[in-house]
Amino acid sequence: MFCIATFETTHMALRFEKMCRAAGINARITPVPRELSASCGLACRFPCEARDHVRALCEKNHVEVAEYHKMEE
Repeated sequence: MFCIATFETTHMALRFEKMCRAAGINARITPVPRELSASCGLACRFPCEARDHVRALCEKNHVEVAEYHKMEE
């Protein structure tokens, strides 16, 4: 299982990835999965066990996440 964060803008997705990596969290940019949205766009994949830490980092760094999703491999 892994988590996906979705964003309203590409800029926020890129900021999210950079912030996570600086904190030692394995995050990577990925297209938004089709089961979440038919529109094209960027999301960021990260380990679900880091979810609480990621949320705290986003709040501290003013990174706006549209939604968080848990996904099966």
